Amino acid sequence: MPMGGATTAHDSFRHEATFYRGNEDFVTSAAPFVREAVRGGQPVMVAVVPERLQLLGEALGDDAKHVEFVDMSRLGRNPANIIPAWRQFIDEHCVDGRPVRGIGEPVWSGRSAVEIAECQLHEALLNMALPPDTAMWLRCPYDVTALDDGVIAHARRSHPALVDGDSYSGSVDYSGADLVEALFEAALDEPGATASAMRFGREDYAAVRRAVQSAARAAGLTEVRATEVALAVHEIATNSVKHGGGQGSLRAWITGDALVFELRDGGVIADRLVGRTTPSTSAEGGRGVWLANRLCDLVQLRSGSDGTAVRLISWLDR
Repeated sequence: MPMGGATTAHDSFRHEATFYRGNEDFVTSAAPFVREAVRGGQPVMVAVVPERLQLLGEALGDDAKHVEFVDMSRLGRNPANIIPAWRQFIDEHCVDGRPVRGIGEPVWSGRSAVEIAECQLHEALLNMALPPDTAMWLRCPYDVTALDDGVIAHARRSHPALVDGDSYSGSVDYSGADLVEALFEAALDEPGATASAMRFGREDYAAVRRAVQSAARAAGLTEVRATEVALAVHEIATNSVKHGGGQGSLRAWITGDALVFELRDGGVIADRLVGRTTPSTSAEGGRGVWLANRLCDLVQLRSGSDGTAVRLISWLDR
């Protein structure tokens, strides 16, 4: 349905890509969707970059005070942290089937290729992150005038429904679980830079931490950031030893504006949402990736028949 019209009390998860053309068109398309939710008593969260947060808030007027605004440039710096935020919002507001709405823009002009790749995995995983009967209506804006055609095409694959102005349609390109599998099992590109490498086992955790901190300091990270990255690498190394055959490998390199640590092992991760679900106190796994997602600027995780690779990325010039 178009963005205007009578308030809709949805009772299932709706994940839609909305296409807009510049900031003015974003506000024109987003404001009615948000205003309709507010006036219908539906909690709504908007997570976009600050520029569009401000413009939308001004357009909403008094209705803005009923909206939860979130700076996506902070929340979505590591896209793996977006699903936990939506889950928290739903847990707090979607009580007894109460419908809620959201606008989330993980992809915007200026994001690097590696960031966009993780945003695309995030968008695909959203379709399996929430039970189908969750009364959440989520719209993900894409600026067709600022983003590459390939990014727009990918949005059509990761969203079951598409909104473009007053046009609403199901996506004939939607790939569902097949897209998740293709992205999650895809091989990561080999680094163009020279990488230092070491093997590790259960007795080598201290050596791994020392090596990571030394490389992080040499790359210019602060002592605090170097310690955080070392802890993240330690957590993933522990997972490699426990679930990947008792050993793993660690590589480190600098490429462009990033310091990268990559850990590989022979294990296979079946949970495609690993690290995106808050681990319970009784959970036996998932803590390492969860913690890494909070300590690092970006985390890439791929797992398939050839084993598991995890890349922990720290930006050097941001």
